[in-house]
Amino acid sequence: MKRISLTQYLVEEQRQNNSIPAELRLLIEVVARACKTISHAVGKGALGEVLGTAETENIQGEVQKKLDIISNEILLEANEWGGHLAAMASEEMESIHPIPNRYPKGEYMLLFDPLDGSSNIDVNVSIGTIFSVLKAPEGMGQPTEADFMQPGTQQVAAGYAVYGPQTMLVLTTGNGVNCFTLDREMGSWVLTQRDMQIPAKTKEFAINMSNARHWHAPVKRYVDELLAGETGPRGTNFNMRWIASMVADVHRILNRGGVFMYPADLRDTSMPGKLRLMYEANPMAFIVEQAGGAATDGQQRIMEIQPHKLHQRVPVFLGSRDEVAVVTGYHQA
Repeated sequence: MKRISLTQYLVEEQRQNNSIPAELRLLIEVVARACKTISHAVGKGALGEVLGTAETENIQGEVQKKLDIISNEILLEANEWGGHLAAMASEEMESIHPIPNRYPKGEYMLLFDPLDGSSNIDVNVSIGTIFSVLKAPEGMGQPTEADFMQPGTQQVAAGYAVYGPQTMLVLTTGNGVNCFTLDREMGSWVLTQRDMQIPAKTKEFAINMSNARHWHAPVKRYVDELLAGETGPRGTNFNMRWIASMVADVHRILNRGGVFMYPADLRDTSMPGKLRLMYEANPMAFIVEQAGGAATDGQQRIMEIQPHKLHQRVPVFLGSRDEVAVVTGYHQA
């Protein structure tokens, strides 16, 4: 079977669908190269002295792991000089990162969660990088946070890398979802899954059950029905899976179906959910929808939410279409 590299895939996609201009192709390739570097650092673990916390906090007030900071720096440095970006934003930084004046400016903006699933770093469980690409607004001068305030429907590309037994890159440019596996010997990304599709029906769900006492009524009702099994109102036995790394949980759902939930809860009613709209929910919603799934915040499609701040948080329900419809319906009842 002929091996197709990431570069060949991007070139052929542009020829067939005119959806990946040269600047966007360069951007995707640079992000993919940065993910290779992060994968190498993750793979070294204690041997590279990259485990443990850095004794600093990010803008979210979360203690940073050493690999959070390393991954953030890798992505910034890789993407600054290419001329394809106007600005970047990261979950780990308080404000946007304009491209330094010594480099040319491009027409795209990159958002990323440099290392998702940080709590799993030190225990050798799959973690990942999530990214989203927006077009810079027409006639934009010096970039501001306001330029990033675009709904997820405006994304031109999104993807994630998962650092597990294999390192994989899952990508959409709005024409389906494809998966590339890193050939560690050759150092190249090879297309290994085309047009990934999430089954509409599922018997698996992913949620942090330890928060059950804090959930709002619609989530309690939905999960109670799943737990009731074949003798309950759903008439089906469901299995629960929870990795506590959004990348790993979504990757499983992309391959075999399921519903992933990170709802808002009653602990802090001023905080509408935990996951970040711009760095996690929007790119994952784009990927999931392109694979035939659905993604909502319980009330509306995630990608139609109008952002109002860079680190905005939202509840997330995504995955197999039929189950997302049920839990969303309970919120709207």
